[in-house]
Amino acid sequence: MSDRDLFLTKLKKVAKIIIKAGVLPFTVSDTFLELLKFYLDEEDVEFILNFKHRSSMNTEQLKKNSKLSEEEIKRKAEKLAKKGFIFNQPSSSGIIVYRLLPIIVIGTFEYTFMNGIPEGEETQKYKGLAKLYAKLIDEFRNSVQKEYDNLIPIFKNQPPFGRAVPVFENSNGEQIEIVINQELDVEQTVLPSQKVEEIINKFDDIAVGNCFCRNYHRLLDEPCEINAPLECCFTFGKSARHVIEHGFGKRIDKQEALKIMRDAEEAGLIHMAFHNGLDIYREENSVCNCCKCCSDSFNLWRKGAVPLIYSTNYLSMIKQEVCIGCGTCVERCPTDAIELNEESKAERNEEYCIGCGICSRFCPEGAISLKKGMRRVYVPPPRLNYN
Repeated sequence: MSDRDLFLTKLKKVAKIIIKAGVLPFTVSDTFLELLKFYLDEEDVEFILNFKHRSSMNTEQLKKNSKLSEEEIKRKAEKLAKKGFIFNQPSSSGIIVYRLLPIIVIGTFEYTFMNGIPEGEETQKYKGLAKLYAKLIDEFRNSVQKEYDNLIPIFKNQPPFGRAVPVFENSNGEQIEIVINQELDVEQTVLPSQKVEEIINKFDDIAVGNCFCRNYHRLLDEPCEINAPLECCFTFGKSARHVIEHGFGKRIDKQEALKIMRDAEEAGLIHMAFHNGLDIYREENSVCNCCKCCSDSFNLWRKGAVPLIYSTNYLSMIKQEVCIGCGTCVERCPTDAIELNEESKAERNEEYCIGCGICSRFCPEGAISLKKGMRRVYVPPPRLNYN
């Protein structure tokens, strides 16, 4: 077997290992392999092969698997961490756990484009990379549509990818009316933070980087329709230390974070919080500020690739006697949960509402408030006319 064939054989094994580390059921396609070739050399491939049986290992486990010294493990893991394939931050007890990251959700894709768009000749190189990711996503969408009936039960049982943290001011700068839906036993239920200020104030380590979705779409010559701020992707705690250490973002203090968040609200962006282990009762590790046009959380759903799966503590409520039918909420809603009825009044579909509050924030008449009550939002990907 030639060296090239041997490398390809190993790369296919690595592809299976990386797919297993993620939540999306990719296949080992030519496109997937081309993406890996963009990032990985032979040394990287050999190191990732050590993760065949488990996606997370400490130093001692890796030493046993790889027969490498601790110094070599650190060096090789650091190299892969800078490429967005390894998370290598110490645990709360000080033990370094090396965790293999998926290609998409939250992994290589996000870290690659969070780092900004390189200039000069590198720009064309990254345009080609963005096109490869777009091709991979289209292929994934096609496979989901082909296996739609088999995949829907699997999607239905997946945990929420994240949750919307609502904007708490309406268009007049007043607090949104919160209507209590049910009494909660606080001794049994610990609700996650419901304001971005509460999340920010929890952490001493805060990092901000570029919105990877907007950078990705810019490379595809699909600029943001609302020209949203670019530097507004937040990570916290251990995730922030990882981002800062590997150059994916910069360290900021709480006041800077709050200012960027306020600017994001003014621009009409939606706060989306993500948690460790996809568990909303665990600590937040990041907050994205998403626009309707660029966010792949919403785009992948519209394209028929993934479901909408979110957790939220709010539901929008529309006072139709106040609504003037201007359609602002219809235009702004990221999940198409609102439409105008025959009387030109806004109506909300509860199944699609993620409780982000963006409709209330921009309603010129103050006709929309939020009703409180923890919900899981699940909307399957649309079934397309696929042959």
